[in-house]
Amino acid sequence: MSSTSVETPPTADDASLSHGLKQRHLSMIALGGVIGAGLFVGSGAGIAAAGPSIVLAYTLSGLLVMLVMRMLGEMSAAYPSSGSFSAHAERAIGPWAGFTAGWSFWVLLCTAVGLEAIGAAKIVTGWLPGTPEWAWVALFMVVFCGTNLAAVKNFGEFEFWFAALKVGAIVLFLGLGVLAIAGVLPGTDSPGASHLTDFLPNGGEGLVIGLLASVFAYGGLETVTIAAAESENPVKGVASAVRTAMWRIALFYIGSMAVVVTLVPWDSPAVVEDGPYVAALDRLGIPGAGQLMNVVVLVALLSAMNANIYGASRIGYSLVERGQGPKVLGRVSGGVPRIAVLASSAFGFLCVLLSYWRPDDVFSWLLNMIGAVILIVWIFIAVSQLRLRRRLEREEPQKLVVRMWAFPWLTWAALAGMAAVFVLMAREPDTRVQLYSSGGMTLVLAAVGYTWQLRRARS
Repeated sequence: MSSTSVETPPTADDASLSHGLKQRHLSMIALGGVIGAGLFVGSGAGIAAAGPSIVLAYTLSGLLVMLVMRMLGEMSAAYPSSGSFSAHAERAIGPWAGFTAGWSFWVLLCTAVGLEAIGAAKIVTGWLPGTPEWAWVALFMVVFCGTNLAAVKNFGEFEFWFAALKVGAIVLFLGLGVLAIAGVLPGTDSPGASHLTDFLPNGGEGLVIGLLASVFAYGGLETVTIAAAESENPVKGVASAVRTAMWRIALFYIGSMAVVVTLVPWDSPAVVEDGPYVAALDRLGIPGAGQLMNVVVLVALLSAMNANIYGASRIGYSLVERGQGPKVLGRVSGGVPRIAVLASSAFGFLCVLLSYWRPDDVFSWLLNMIGAVILIVWIFIAVSQLRLRRRLEREEPQKLVVRMWAFPWLTWAALAGMAAVFVLMAREPDTRVQLYSSGGMTLVLAAVGYTWQLRRARS
């Protein structure tokens, strides 16, 4: 099941791309990738289900994500590529695996672009009632498509400042929260541990729902390994980003969840209706907290749009360069795969149109189809790392700049964790449909990829 394409030089698929991203860009992309709208808004449903045990849920899923990022970092430092895990899966398992992982992730990113555009437009129309939502969606799509059509350093600058705003907001939130909990913030009384006494209010089932919500909130960390291939020093960039993943996850996700559930009762309606961060800021009596957080969420959504168009275009470009897609997507001008950028943006805009035309069936079907894709990608990452690590140790040990901890035991532990999440998804009615739909799409792509691989082998 091998192919000559698996043994291509590590950077062959990136030869025409520019290297305009600086280390400061990569650092902020890595930081900003952890902070999305899922954290600011989506975590509310997890808190409502799990109560204070949401901290445990984010800790468990955070440990899994750290293992995945360490595995991905090991491979990306050894083989920098705009295809990231897709290129690694092809090298380790075969072209069909790279095809499956790459195109499923492309669909995930493009659909996410549409979702984020819709979410951002809803916020702006709330500020400017009467303005058409579709016009804001179109404006955002044009702006970020244009940003990605220009030199890659423009993408890096946009993400740098977007991420800086998000990081600043959450650091400020954590600072105020810790002061309030300590009882030293003027005008507030410390709640102590009064909101933490009922740690598992809905039992194990609530913890499971919170765990599933937290797993998917971590999506976005993979973008930094895609971007690293276009940096000035890919190996140093990805190694630095991966090595700091632990404190980023602990500080931004686990830390902020701990602050929220300490300050606000877990069953407060405001946690879901307004979002956990707004609810916590209101508890501190900060005026205009709601609008302030809306600005931050808007920035998070626009940042995610920008990053997802970038990631989708590079994944698509890498697949084509490896002979796994329409050749037109592989055209590069000015160091940018502009046709791939346009195609990724067009698919995202199509998702927006589907949400307006058929909100009750087609769009929801598309959302279900991508629901478990990130977990499937993580499985490809783990299996690829198991195979590539042994090959690297045998043939190119000097490339092991980043090493997976306690190999192979923690890699197998991560795979066991992913299998456990799949089992939990199958038990929950809301996530079972996503699991089956994503699984069906993966099987179809795997069949197409395997057929493609056989045809190439015969030609």
